Amino acid sequence: MINIPNLFTAANMICGSLSILFCLYGKIDWAVIGIIAGIFFDFLDGFLARLLKKENEIGKQLDSLADMITFGLAPGIIMMVMIVVLTFPSHISPNIEPSSYAHIRFELSNWISALCYNVPSDFDASIKYLPFCGLAIPFFSIFRLAKFNIDQNQKLNFIGIPTPLNTFFFLFFPLFFIQNYDNWNAQQDWITSYLFDIYFISALCILMSILLISKIPLFALKFTAFRLKENKTKFIFIILSVIIIPILKVWAIPLIVFLYLSLSIVYNYINKKNEI
Repeated sequence: MINIPNLFTAANMICGSLSILFCLYGKIDWAVIGIIAGIFFDFLDGFLARLLKKENEIGKQLDSLADMITFGLAPGIIMMVMIVVLTFPSHISPNIEPSSYAHIRFELSNWISALCYNVPSDFDASIKYLPFCGLAIPFFSIFRLAKFNIDQNQKLNFIGIPTPLNTFFFLFFPLFFIQNYDNWNAQQDWITSYLFDIYFISALCILMSILLISKIPLFALKFTAFRLKENKTKFIFIILSVIIIPILKVWAIPLIVFLYLSLSIVYNYINKKNEI
C-alpha cells in the first residue's frame, strides 16, 4: 500500500491542505504555490506508477482522495476568499492596509463576524452568502472524481473538464489580484468592474464546476507513444502553452484553458471525421 507513487499522492494531499491553511490566513499567493506543487506531485504519482508498474486500485482511490483536497476543496476555499475580498473593492488601499495579507485577513474577519455573529457591517443579506458559490467547485468535483474512477471511457481521454484543469483556471484570479494589489483601483475599468465583479466570479464558479460533469470530450495529455502523427494535437497544445506563458504571464492561464478546450473540439471533430 505504501510505495513511492502513493507517497507522491500523499504529498499532493498535503500540498492541498497547506494551500487551504495559507488561504485562510490571508497568504493567498502561498495558497496558489501549494496547489501548483500539488499539480506537480499529481503528475509524478501517475508517471511513477506506470514507470514502476505499481498501478493498482488502491493507488487510483488514493489519487482521487488527494485530488478532492487539492483540486476540489482548496480552489473552492480560494474562490470563497476572493469573493469576500472583492465584495468591496473600494476597501483596497495600500495606503491604509500594510499589505495584501492584512487586507485579506481584515475582510475575512468582517465577513465571519457578519455571517456567524450578526455583527453589523457592510455585508448585507444580498451578498453575505454569495461567497458560498465557491463551494460549487468541491461539490461538483466529488462527483467528477467518483465518475472518473469507474468510467472505462476515460482511460485515454476525458469526458468533462478534469479537476486539475478547472483548478488551474481559477488560479488566475488570486495571482492577478496579488500582482496588482498595490495599484488595484488604478486598473482598467473592465478588469475590476466586470472580470473581477463578485457576481461574475460567482457565476463562473458554478458554470466551470458544472462542466466538470459535462459530456464534453477532451483529449488527455497521456502519451502511450511519442509519434507525431498520433499526438499532433497534444504537441501543438504543449508548444503553444510554452510560448504564451513567458509572453502573457498570468494572463496565459485562462488562455491556456480556452486553447485546450478549442483544440479538444478540433481533435474530436477530426477523429469523428476519420471514423466516418
